[in-house]
Amino acid sequence: WQVKVQAGGMLLALFGWVSSCVTTFVPLWKNLNLELNELEVWNMGLWQVCITQEEGAVGCQAHGSFLALPPELRISRLLMCLSNGLGLLGCLLAALGMEGWRPCEDKPGLKRRLLLAGGAALGIAGMATLAPVSWVAYNTVLDYWDDTVPDIVPRWEFGEATFLGWFAGVFLAASGLLLACS
Repeated sequence: WQVKVQAGGMLLALFGWVSSCVTTFVPLWKNLNLELNELEVWNMGLWQVCITQEEGAVGCQAHGSFLALPPELRISRLLMCLSNGLGLLGCLLAALGMEGWRPCEDKPGLKRRLLLAGGAALGIAGMATLAPVSWVAYNTVLDYWDDTVPDIVPRWEFGEATFLGWFAGVFLAASGLLLACS
């Protein structure tokens, strides 16, 4: 059963890593639907802001300056890139340490350490994904319910990447736990 647990952990790790990479680069972290002009939907990501018009035209523009971004987006960029790198490293290390994998087969101690290191890297990658996604979501909720802003002003809401990021973080953390415990 150990092989099945490891295979399930690797499958979760790959799903989590791919989802984390997609979350990092899609401009769907926040959505803004203007009630005055219902033909436009604004989407914000870590790297750019896009406007989607009713006829399907999409115009995107990169954020002007890294230093001009709010702190949660600056730190989220760094943490998501760290998460993607750690996720890839964790997948590679865990793959080398899995049962049934030929490399290092004559060194079971090394295989266990590689699997443990891969699981740890994936667990840290999961936390590095959950932290920025949750921080941006928290600030979105605070801004949405801010009483000092008049009700007629449109407010940012959760985008699809927020939910994908939460799933990615949970998948990465769960895979790290499965692989480290196997």
